[in-house]
Amino acid sequence: MLIIVAYDIEDDRTRSRLMKKLKDFGPRVQYSVFEADLNPDELPKLRAMLEKVELKDNDSIRLYRICRACAAEVKIWGQGEVTKDKDYYIV
Repeated sequence: MLIIVAYDIEDDRTRSRLMKKLKDFGPRVQYSVFEADLNPDELPKLRAMLEKVELKDNDSIRLYRICRACAAEVKIWGQGEVTKDKDYYIV
């Protein structure tokens, strides 16, 4: 499943920590937006990690789950491509 995580966090330290943790799930596609192609076991781990982030009054994190049919309809203008899980990994 394609997951989009967008965030707006004022505190530099909190924002940097979140960004580093999100890189474990998928690539950064915009300054404060990550895409992740997750299997069903990974989504609860991502949600648990996001729930632990200490947010201030003006902060927010949004998680969007995009169905396969909708992900196929994503359009990108300019640079980039929709994140897809690779069929193989090089170790």
